Amino acid sequence: MGPRGLRVVAVLTAAIVATAVAACGGDDPPSATGPSGVDDGATLTLWTRAATESVSRAYAEAYNATHRNKVRVTAYPNEEYPAKLASAAGARALPDLFAADVVFAAQYAAQGLWTDLTDRFAGLDVRDRVAPAHVRAGTWKDRNYAVPHTIDMSVMLYNKDLYRRAGLDPERPPTSLREFAEHARAIDRLGGDVHGTYFGGNCGGCVEFTFWPSVWAAGGEVLDAEGRTARIDSPEMADVFALYRLLYEEGVAAPASRDEAGPTWLGALQAGRVGIAPAPSVWLGMIESKGVSMGVAPIPGLTGGASTFVGGDAIGIGATSDRAAQAWDFLAWTMSDEAQVEVVAKNKGVPTRTDLAANRYSATDPRLTLINGLVARGRTPYAENFNASFNDPQSPWLRTVRGALFGDAPRALAEGNTAITRSLQQG
Repeated sequence: MGPRGLRVVAVLTAAIVATAVAACGGDDPPSATGPSGVDDGATLTLWTRAATESVSRAYAEAYNATHRNKVRVTAYPNEEYPAKLASAAGARALPDLFAADVVFAAQYAAQGLWTDLTDRFAGLDVRDRVAPAHVRAGTWKDRNYAVPHTIDMSVMLYNKDLYRRAGLDPERPPTSLREFAEHARAIDRLGGDVHGTYFGGNCGGCVEFTFWPSVWAAGGEVLDAEGRTARIDSPEMADVFALYRLLYEEGVAAPASRDEAGPTWLGALQAGRVGIAPAPSVWLGMIESKGVSMGVAPIPGLTGGASTFVGGDAIGIGATSDRAAQAWDFLAWTMSDEAQVEVVAKNKGVPTRTDLAANRYSATDPRLTLINGLVARGRTPYAENFNASFNDPQSPWLRTVRGALFGDAPRALAEGNTAITRSLQQG
């Protein structure tokens, strides 16, 4: 999940999923029996969605330069990728390695598309320092099937120049959602084409990525621990929707927020006329490349606290691969200091290790250290049937979002909770 995953809308049909599960459930996949990998000159195939291609290739190029094994990366369009994986599983032709949006991890693990990594992962010296939210997302029935590949998180991004013009301290971002609203109102009073905030009001993924951290920060839950029962009718969720709804009704949120489905969300912030908004952390550099000076803060709850949605991609070994030991050598290397600092951090990415939040590259920009540090306390929602319940444009979640923001909010949250629970239990 993240800006690169918010518009993944492909849905696996029941027939394709059934074929994939059956195909992977015949012969036992290669076993993961120890922490060590094998570097014997094998050529490994790695599939990824287009959104993650650049990071996957950076990992592969660095690994290939120092290992006998060689990793070959193939990227597919985001919207086509889930069906491509299902088709490959049905043909027993999965790649040696494949990455996927982390919110799909539980589904793929449950369907048997990845090899069990439990024993190998347990043997890593750094296992307790790998992004906990991603590790949980790649776990099924207490077995590990995937590890972090890329990480993106939701944060508050605010325009320092507009803060100054509004008489706000650009070094003092809001520490509560109520304070965020007051800052947005102050900036909106500048008038003209400036607006206090912006959100994706017609984008289920955008809303979950940026609103849910405020629910978590307030002590609320969105799902039960097993991901089979929704909790979106909670007081915490209602409070968050009510605040954003009010900002829209007041005109503080830009009018385009109502119909924003994702594609123009980044551009609205890059234009430099939005004061403060929750958004993907990877947008920091993209916005500043347009000459806009940005500050960063954690996303707070209504009265305080902070959380983040830990999105990005998970990666595992294809269940039909006969090169599991060699593939694990690559995965173990991606979690090493060398890979996380010299490949990820060097390119201003978020390390997947909690102990590397402060490193020689992030040390040059305290905002990066702040973003990196959120990995240890962030959340990734866990559900086998997450996509159909939340991310798909036809999901009950998007209908709930529209109702909570622009219609009968109590009814939308109550009916949405029932419909989403029903969808979750179809997994």
